[in-house]
Amino acid sequence: MYDPSAPASGLQNDIFSFINLYDAYLDCRSNKRNTHNALRFEINAGENLVRLQQELIDRTYQPSRSLLFVAKKPKEREIFAANFRDRIVHHLLVNEFKKIWEPIFIHDSYACRDGKGTHAAKERLEKFTRQITLNGHIRAYYLQLDIRNFFTSIDKSILFELLRNKIESPALLWLTQKVLFWDCTKSYIRKGEEQLLLNIPANKSLFGKNNLCGLPIGNLTSQFFANIILNELDQYVKHVLKDHYYLRYVDDFVLLSQDKEKLLHWKEEIKGFLFTKLKLQLHPRRQKLQPISNGIDFLGYIIRPTYVLVRRRVINNLREKIRQFRQAKIKDFRKFHDMVASYLGHFKHANSYRLTNKLTTEGVV
Repeated sequence: MYDPSAPASGLQNDIFSFINLYDAYLDCRSNKRNTHNALRFEINAGENLVRLQQELIDRTYQPSRSLLFVAKKPKEREIFAANFRDRIVHHLLVNEFKKIWEPIFIHDSYACRDGKGTHAAKERLEKFTRQITLNGHIRAYYLQLDIRNFFTSIDKSILFELLRNKIESPALLWLTQKVLFWDCTKSYIRKGEEQLLLNIPANKSLFGKNNLCGLPIGNLTSQFFANIILNELDQYVKHVLKDHYYLRYVDDFVLLSQDKEKLLHWKEEIKGFLFTKLKLQLHPRRQKLQPISNGIDFLGYIIRPTYVLVRRRVINNLREKIRQFRQAKIKDFRKFHDMVASYLGHFKHANSYRLTNKLTTEGVV
């Protein structure tokens, strides 16, 4: 057994080397450079990194207070945003996790992985639909499922066992345990209206969980932890159920088959596996079993074997943000320009020529 309080020594210090920490800092800065905490850290970046490195080596590191607020889009969610300094540690951890788990993950897991992402997942699913229907000539079905209250339902003890089974470095295991079991509900600064937080249902909040389950939405480590725990599902579907037409993005996953009854059977098998192995439950109202020809609503697109459309809600969201800009509710022109460019980039991955022309004619873009 390892002693979690013992300082790292020898080769264990390589994980906490300055170059590793600096690389993690650069990764973190590329996403959060203009935040207040990031700017404050950058004033004395070298000194701050050296101090952080020593805390990691000595095992005296403690996470800082999180920023608690409610994100309103696409639905109200409780967010615990980690301090910039802690985000550097998260990047350091994930960089090490990738070395261990990337060779283990299946090809068709697409969230929080280099070279993957939403567009790659959409293109893969589109390819699957063409293959299984012979370009739309054979009837086939899709089963789309997701997990009920996924992030707030993850059992930390189950997750930690999966982590401990693969992590050989005592130093890395210590830091993993420190981050995983840090209770952000005990140390935070609240931002925004208190009533918004009170409106969050108990099953979607980390409060009241006694730190036994639940990961803070938005943290990089939470996203990678999600891949680690659901890799158990990925391996089960691929190697036990043997469905070759399966892919997953976070907790939204799709299985394809020409046999509708087989998909019904697989759904029950998956339901039992998730509950027994991982203490997770399928969302009862987000289960679809339909012909592929109806179109698969996935990651902002409606996917069919022969063409792909942009989801209506995505288009309406763009219209609403443009309306807000015209009414001066959005005043940052550069931010607005980047937002519109992002939407247009999303449209390019669909058959959207007519849509883009229509929006241009209307003066929307």
